[in-house]
Amino acid sequence: MENEISVVDAKERSRYEALDADGALMGFVDYALHPGRITFLHAETLPEFRGRGVAGRIAVKSLDDAREQGLRVKPACPYYQDYLAKHTEYADLVAG
Repeated sequence: MENEISVVDAKERSRYEALDADGALMGFVDYALHPGRITFLHAETLPEFRGRGVAGRIAVKSLDDAREQGLRVKPACPYYQDYLAKHTEYADLVAG
């Protein structure tokens, strides 16, 4: 199905990946994990999947996971900086 997007933490590659129903990579965000903190470095949606909400789905999953794991978030990536400015429900996660 075209609308099926699953987001997984590909820990071995230090990134969250969005996959379609066939397992094809749709987009990702690279991260660096430090004690008590996760830094989101670079988010990218592959060109053929843009405009489908892929990056937003990755952001929600990664930020929800950060909250669940008690991690502070450092948004080094412009996409995450913008996303966090618009989605204030995650403001408590942002490292000072």
